[in-house]
Amino acid sequence: MNTIEIEDRLGITFCKRQEVAVERGEGSYVWDEDGKKYLDFTAGWGVTCLGHSHPVITQAICQQAKKIIQNPNSGFTYSPSRARLLTVLSKLLPSGLTKLYFANSGAEANDAAIKLARKITRKSKIVSTLGSFHGRTFNTLSVSGGRDNTEKYLPSLTENRFVPFGDKEKICSMVDSETAAVILEPIQGEGGVRIPDSDYIAFVAKLCKKNGVLLIIDEIQTGFCRTGKFFAIEHSPEDIEPDILTMGKGIAGGFPFAAFAVSERVDRQINKGDHGGTYCGNPLGCAVATSVITYLDQQDIAGRVARIGRGLLEQLKLIALKYPQLIVSTRGQGLLCAVELKSDEIVAELTQACMEKGLLVTPTRNRVVRLIPSLLVNEDELKAGMYLLDLALTSVVQNQGVK
Repeated sequence: MNTIEIEDRLGITFCKRQEVAVERGEGSYVWDEDGKKYLDFTAGWGVTCLGHSHPVITQAICQQAKKIIQNPNSGFTYSPSRARLLTVLSKLLPSGLTKLYFANSGAEANDAAIKLARKITRKSKIVSTLGSFHGRTFNTLSVSGGRDNTEKYLPSLTENRFVPFGDKEKICSMVDSETAAVILEPIQGEGGVRIPDSDYIAFVAKLCKKNGVLLIIDEIQTGFCRTGKFFAIEHSPEDIEPDILTMGKGIAGGFPFAAFAVSERVDRQINKGDHGGTYCGNPLGCAVATSVITYLDQQDIAGRVARIGRGLLEQLKLIALKYPQLIVSTRGQGLLCAVELKSDEIVAELTQACMEKGLLVTPTRNRVVRLIPSLLVNEDELKAGMYLLDLALTSVVQNQGVK
């Protein structure tokens, strides 16, 4: 049996997989078991921010693995690797965030943020937004306002409330003294790369402060230079000081890792035993994250992303003009871009057509195909990606007879 047959027979499958078995990758490209080459504009949902097999990552893994991978008694002991990461990352955090804790995934970081917010405030109400996505644990699904929700598993949590993303009036009517926290993505990723007005996050921050409500900012997909700033809230014309900031995906360039940072106000109310985890802040993950974050900072990757991302968006706008029968709009910030199509069926067809042409893209909710290339993608690779996307769109028009 080949790879696909083995996985279909023995593995639990929670999604429809593409018929490609990826064996290796380098930079912006991956190769399947048969040697076919694909241009990767998914970055593993934004995880492989430096591309595939970058020496910064592979060297960090090898060097740290020769020392120690997991500490004895895990978090009960100190770690030089963890201390180095704390030092590097603390210098890059938005103002007001003073303490960090490391986790295994973005969902785990968000789960902990929600749990701690309820513990600290002694309130249960969480306000989130429609179209949001914060993870697949029960706690994070309960504040994710998309298609996936807790109703499949247990009755919905009635204390959670949802408002339209970007709607100042609606969130004002929902946030009150009984609210524990508001959780927001600066740009909705799974919701379809939805970008609010530039003053929206600052407005919500002031609203939270006025009502004594904690503000949780979910930078899991938007952080670490993805949008052209180190963190997406830095696009705001005013300084944003969240109470809790969650991070993941690009933080370690493909190694499973995440974190959350808290304000002094929150830290004062966290007690020993309030949270924990076996692998949280393990030396190997910390070493990789330190190397990735240092590279992003020293090479000014945020500035590079802002510059090259503008070019990508311009190319997408030109492509959209060629296919008005398929494309509703294009949008993006940095190297997090969306092509909104006229139906979810077209999204599926286009995703398949792109793969057949040698381009991997990410199908997303709300009739969107996301383009999330490596932050190190070069201009020639972007041009190649747009060429393959153009071919795929032509194929959809021809095969389906779209008028």
